[in-house]
Amino acid sequence: MPVQERHRFDVGALERYLRNRIEGFSGPLAVEQFRGGQSNPTYLLAGGRKRLVLRAKPGPAAKLLPSAHAVEREFRVIAALGQAGVPVPRTYCLCEDESVIGRSFYVMDYVEGRVLWDPSLPGVAQPERAAIYGEMNRVIALLHRVDYGAAGLADYGRPGDYLARQVGRWSKQYRASETARIEAMDRLIAWLPQNIPAGDETAVVHGDYRMDNLVFHPREPRVLAVLDWELSTLGHPLADFSYHCLAWHIPPGQFRGIAGLDLAALGIPSEAQYIAAYCERTGRAGIGHWDFYLAYNLFRIAAILQGVMKRALEGTASSEQALDAGKRAGPLAELGWRYAEKAMTKK
Repeated sequence: MPVQERHRFDVGALERYLRNRIEGFSGPLAVEQFRGGQSNPTYLLAGGRKRLVLRAKPGPAAKLLPSAHAVEREFRVIAALGQAGVPVPRTYCLCEDESVIGRSFYVMDYVEGRVLWDPSLPGVAQPERAAIYGEMNRVIALLHRVDYGAAGLADYGRPGDYLARQVGRWSKQYRASETARIEAMDRLIAWLPQNIPAGDETAVVHGDYRMDNLVFHPREPRVLAVLDWELSTLGHPLADFSYHCLAWHIPPGQFRGIAGLDLAALGIPSEAQYIAAYCERTGRAGIGHWDFYLAYNLFRIAAILQGVMKRALEGTASSEQALDAGKRAGPLAELGWRYAEKAMTKK
């Protein structure tokens, strides 16, 4: 879409900045804005033979939280993971000099391909559905096997105690945005810290790894780029992988789930088959405490949605969509508590 007024910048200044930094780039520069990207506005740049993507902090009028909108972190992790063989867009430059366009930004390649929004993959042939799921599995396993120290990411987060820190963080966020009591959230807030599985692992985690954050080849079941690294850090790989697997537990229409569908008829692997493939790729004998990880991730999503609900009620979010999303906090928390109860019966 055309660039929104509040996200505009000096296109000429950007063109002058990029001319000597990106081979094959030339003017005149044309700029459009991608829909979405509310946290960090995202732009399509066209100049000469190049099509590029610019990710920037919001405009100077925006009130930024100290740790939010960290385009510098996004640039760093994408550049490092590209060197480590993870499919990400090629990065070109990071500009922290706000005198250029009024805010920090970075530039990466525009990756032409398919973004698949519906995980049931309508219109896709059965054999290709299985291949697409296999490719998603391969890429997340590849990410979790990256030697983050060798990749220069040893200080990209705090190794250890990831789950305890996350439960504490999202409990505080939920309490700060609570608008009505959700009994299942109260129970999860009490239960989760006392039941974190023993043992700890650290890997680069994406934080929001799902099908619609991947760009697939236009004709092949091959991931060309993993997008949206805003929530990435050093964390527990099983927290990341189990979040990705929530699609098997959420019905269609609620965050693009596939629960209840005839997966065999569709050619989509069962969750057990998908977990087994991940374990084989990452050298695991299996994954224990699976119900805990599901309960944790449903709690995390419910806490996020409760924040959306509060902003909607305060009038700082698009009321129709935000209220609809916020109303899902309760049902997802209840589903999370059911997995907590399953975990308790297995002790």
